[in-house]
Amino acid sequence: MADSSALIARLRRIAAGTGAAQAMAAPVDAWLAQGLGRAQLHDIYAIDGEDGPSGAGFGIAAALAAGALPLLWLRTEACERSQGRLHATGLIELGLSADSLVLGVVADEAALLRAAADAARCAGLGTVLVESVGRAPGFDLTATRRLMLAAESSGVTILSLRIGAAPTPSAAATRWGVAAVPSTALDQGGGEGAPGLPAFDVECLRRRGGPAGQRWRVEWDRDAKSFRGAPLSGAGLSVAPDRAAARHPAASVRAAG
Repeated sequence: MADSSALIARLRRIAAGTGAAQAMAAPVDAWLAQGLGRAQLHDIYAIDGEDGPSGAGFGIAAALAAGALPLLWLRTEACERSQGRLHATGLIELGLSADSLVLGVVADEAALLRAAADAARCAGLGTVLVESVGRAPGFDLTATRRLMLAAESSGVTILSLRIGAAPTPSAAATRWGVAAVPSTALDQGGGEGAPGLPAFDVECLRRRGGPAGQRWRVEWDRDAKSFRGAPLSGAGLSVAPDRAAARHPAASVRAAG
C-alpha cells in the first residue's frame, strides 16, 4: 500500500508540472520504438481511476504508431458502468477509424481472461486492448505468461489496461504509468485558442532487460501517427466520457466469453 501511495503521489507531481524538464529529457521517438514492441504483452496502469480514458488513449495511440491494427477492445460490464461507453468522436480524434475497431463487452473478469487468451492467438488482429478496473486478481503471473506466450506466437500485441489498480507482478515486457495532463491550446489568431493535441504524462515503471524510471510528457499527433515532446498546460480529450449513458444496456459490436 505504501508503494502504491508513493506512486500515485509521484504521478500527481508529474501532472502538476514537477520534474517537467526531466520528463522531456529522453528522446520520445527512441522510447516509443523500444518501449511498446509488437508481439508482446505490455501493462498500462492508470492508477487514479479518473485517468482511465487517458490510459486507454495512450494505448490506442501506441497501437496506431506501431501500425498494429485492427484493434480488439475487451472490457467487462463493470468497466462499461464505471468508465462509460466508448466515445466515437474521441476515438476518431485519436485517429482510430471505425473499421479498425472491434469492441467486446463480457460479463466478468473470468470471461475477460478467456476472451483475451483466445484473441491473443488470432493472428488476424494487430492489438488486443484488455481493460480491467480495480484489483483484478486473475491477471496474475500464470495468466499473463499465457498471454505473453500467445502474443509471441501469433504476433499480436496485447495491452493490459489496469484502471484504479496498484501495479502487481506480471510477465509483461514493459509496465507504464499514465496520467492525464492538459493539452496546449492552439492559437487560432482570434484571441481564444482551441484545445490542442491529446497529451499524456507517462512513466516507464518496468522494462524487461532494460532501464526503467524514465518519464515523458508527450503529445499525440494523429496525422504523423507519432508521439512528440509536449509543452505545458491546456485542455484534455476523453475517449469514454458518457458515464450516465453507461448505466443503460450497451449494444457492443461483438460480445465475447
